[in-house]
Amino acid sequence: MTLFPVLKVAIAVLLLAIGMSSSLDDLSYLWRRPWLLVKSITAMYVLVPALAVLMVTTLDLPRGTGAALVVLAVCAGAPLLPRRLMNAELDSDFVFSLVVTTSFLAIVTVPISLRWLDRYLSFEAVGEPSAIARLIVVSFVAPLAVGMVVRAVAPELADRVGDRLLRIAGIVVLGCTLILLIRGRGLLLELGWVSFGAFVVFVVSSLAVGHLLGGPTAIGRTSLALASGSRHAGLALLIAANARSTRPLTLLAGYLVASTLVSIAYLTWRRRRDTRGT
Repeated sequence: MTLFPVLKVAIAVLLLAIGMSSSLDDLSYLWRRPWLLVKSITAMYVLVPALAVLMVTTLDLPRGTGAALVVLAVCAGAPLLPRRLMNAELDSDFVFSLVVTTSFLAIVTVPISLRWLDRYLSFEAVGEPSAIARLIVVSFVAPLAVGMVVRAVAPELADRVGDRLLRIAGIVVLGCTLILLIRGRGLLLELGWVSFGAFVVFVVSSLAVGHLLGGPTAIGRTSLALASGSRHAGLALLIAANARSTRPLTLLAGYLVASTLVSIAYLTWRRRRDTRGT
């Protein structure tokens, strides 16, 4: 089980790097645009979770797949990419503001959502809401806040180190995901196309929600679509890792594969559409 501490440290470093690339202006970007904030919150915290609940309650999904969907549903987030990689496709100010905003909101929204799911959907939560909140603060929000302090005190250091840490931590998280896929290949094969298809439908529907609400600009649609479709896999992995079981981690790794493939297809479609429009 040595993978669990490595995964937790990598996620903490990832959030530290995000904080080092963020400032108070990034945090307030969405709050200075209330209509964009309302649309983002509606897409990520209302409509996408509603889609997951609808799928779990109406489709005959394996229990593990349904549990993975509802955990992902409550882990609203945004793509964790270096800012310089967002310039061509995404509104980097919007995405970074969304990352910071959703990270702090997670302290309240995730424990409450998990308790609600446990009560009304008979979903077996991975811990008490207070324990989940403490886990998010210590392993998720604290590194982000420390990174923002570093940014405020030593901006040159933050610029020099932030993207490097983000790349390294991202590689480690990706490596952990690949290991989980290899270790859990038997489980994924056993679940088969039903579970993978459920993940694909969930991601496609989430992208569609963000795309429809992200207008009127093309970059706005793409940014909110990817934010809605990606969810916060790092937070979901952190919660699953706390369960000390490879089963939820393996399912989340399978979701990451589906999410990556669908997101690449969506970005390819957007690029071709933009190219025809120019």
